[in-house]
Amino acid sequence: MADEMVRQAQVFINRVYGSRIGMTVEENGQTGWPTMYALTRALQYELGITNLSNSFGPATLAAIAEKYGKIDANNVPHADFCRILQSALYCKGYDGSAIDGTYSARVQQSVTQLIADMGLSAVYPGSALWPKVIKGLFNMDAYVTVSGGSNSVRSVQQWLNGQYVLRKDYYVIPCDGHHSRDVAKSMLFAVQYEMGMADGVANGVFGPGTQSGLKSHTLSVGSSGNWARLFTGAMILNQRTVAFGNFTSAVSTAVQSFQSFAKLPVTGKGDFSTWASLLVSYGDQSRSGEACDGVTKITDARAATLKAAGVKYIGRYLTNPSATSLPEKAIQPGELATIASNGLRCFPIYQTYGRDAAGFNYGAGRAAGQAAANAALDHGFKPGTRIFFAVDFDALDHEVTSNVLPHFKGIVDALAADGAEFAVGVYGPRNVCTRVGEAGHSTASFVSDMSSGFSGNFGYPLPADWAYDQIVTRTVGSGAGSIEIDVNIASGRDTGQASFNAPRPPRPDVGFDGSFLNALHADLSRYMRSIGYEDDGGTGANARLFTHTQCFETIMSHDAQTTQLSRAYNMRKAMIQTSAYWEMRHYDLIDQGVDHAVAQYHLNGVGIKKDSSTGIGQISGANGIRAWNHCIDNGFVTGTRLDPTKDADIWTMWQKVNKDNAFTMRTVPLIHLWGVAGKPGGQNPPAGETKLRAMSLNYTEGEIFEIIRRYQGWGDEAEAHAAKRMGLYHIFEKYNNLVRQLAGG
Repeated sequence: MADEMVRQAQVFINRVYGSRIGMTVEENGQTGWPTMYALTRALQYELGITNLSNSFGPATLAAIAEKYGKIDANNVPHADFCRILQSALYCKGYDGSAIDGTYSARVQQSVTQLIADMGLSAVYPGSALWPKVIKGLFNMDAYVTVSGGSNSVRSVQQWLNGQYVLRKDYYVIPCDGHHSRDVAKSMLFAVQYEMGMADGVANGVFGPGTQSGLKSHTLSVGSSGNWARLFTGAMILNQRTVAFGNFTSAVSTAVQSFQSFAKLPVTGKGDFSTWASLLVSYGDQSRSGEACDGVTKITDARAATLKAAGVKYIGRYLTNPSATSLPEKAIQPGELATIASNGLRCFPIYQTYGRDAAGFNYGAGRAAGQAAANAALDHGFKPGTRIFFAVDFDALDHEVTSNVLPHFKGIVDALAADGAEFAVGVYGPRNVCTRVGEAGHSTASFVSDMSSGFSGNFGYPLPADWAYDQIVTRTVGSGAGSIEIDVNIASGRDTGQASFNAPRPPRPDVGFDGSFLNALHADLSRYMRSIGYEDDGGTGANARLFTHTQCFETIMSHDAQTTQLSRAYNMRKAMIQTSAYWEMRHYDLIDQGVDHAVAQYHLNGVGIKKDSSTGIGQISGANGIRAWNHCIDNGFVTGTRLDPTKDADIWTMWQKVNKDNAFTMRTVPLIHLWGVAGKPGGQNPPAGETKLRAMSLNYTEGEIFEIIRRYQGWGDEAEAHAAKRMGLYHIFEKYNNLVRQLAGG
């Protein structure tokens, strides 16, 4: 909602400082970071700082302290300086009077209230703006309880401010009733100050000195003073209901509950392990865990090492997107049998690249769900197994909303469509795990607490549904039994699997079993509709000329040829089917018009359009020639080489891929083989396409993605389309695999 006085503040900034500070703001009456940045720059300008910045940093703070010490009714540099302060007050929700350049009684009353809300009345009595208060004024932090915040949390925040604001490196934290990164770091500073660390030594990091100090500050019933306040404050920040203050018997009872929940020794005391779990996500890293995960194959010797270390549950990856790095990351042949024979259990993890929000969306989730199910069945995991899907990046809360939650909805939908054989778990920071679980998209969390600096871990409590808590990387054992693992505390909510079906070997493809045609048709339809493609081709400007059924029947009518080619080239049928189906589904009126222009050029000499991507495979004459030439040269096919620069040869190839569906389906795998070689002679990116390893039935997901992407080209659109086509690939592969197993071939 717009605020008229905020709008007037924005007008003032633009009129007086716009040209001076190098920016203006939208005059919309809504406070936001752009307005606060502009106010900060205006303040810096008035302080004589020449290198203006959006950040209210040490130089700005020092300049205020050195020039003025404090700002009050008797110490305002000039009217515009005061107007900046009045504008900032309005942007923070306080009365700034008339923005008239006067430090009036109304302004003084607002400053007094701001200081009280910050918890600083005892430190800064009166109505003066001290440097650290001004710094707290020029940001988006709130000092009143907001958006469902806790008054108990706010009391802790205010106490921290009032107790430690005079320390050099402590700055005013929000008092909004919400735990956060800044609040968590302020707690560490407070602990260090209470240990006696000097300014400049205390750094807000949970390092060896802090850990050593905490080990000598165990609290129990009767403990009081600042140490008791810090401990009860930490309990409150972790959403534990205790009174802020002394360590009472009620606090001890609450501590026992927390210790039990976090799988700590239940002592009822504020001991080191409990302090650690309250202050940092990974807690006491000296703990031993009953679970682990890693990227190394479990052998008999390593299994013995893990059992000796007290490990019961081992997390292993279903796939490895890379063919070159971490060669044992994915479950290796015979490994699950080794795990089971040694009395251990395994829980599967599914992770591809996905290192930022862009890799997470509904369509990618559908692809991930189907891919994970296929891989789990290949390895021999039984129905009922929970698969933990990874979100291995620092997802901000808005990215969880916009990307991660739709992604997990896609996973859930994919597994439901696949018969709900597997349960969904989530691996990621605390906030990600909590929100995915609360949305109903997962049944247990594997928490990446080792990444303590993630914004999704800093200031968030351990999720209520946690199954595994990843706390430290450690090497255990020696010799052949040596293995590096991530140590995980286990809650018992998930125990993995102790026995497995026989793995499905990577057999060559066979002819499709017609009894599965209807199921495949329905699965493909569901997926394409979920990413915006209606069965009838749609209407309007983006209408496609072919329906889902037409595309499906066209692709499957060439199954015998596709099967033969897949076996000849050691290529999965699904790669051929996916590229052809996707391109045929995308043929539209614009493509039809371009094709007409090409025909006009070659037949009637009209226009300049000599080539286009055409036919059901959307293959251009030049690229068709290049793919065939490459495969002729390398012995994959026989035939006569054509010249991709000659009109007559382009026209010859173009007509074939435009009119002859069988020829097009014959050409699709050749384009994939050309792609494996880096598409020599093609229109590649400036650095060229890399050469991949020879086509293989055990191509990784990363390699499959590359080949499918290269079919279309390169760039953002090709990347985005390839991500969606991976969902198609895994559906085709699901049924092809099923048919292979039934045929035993």
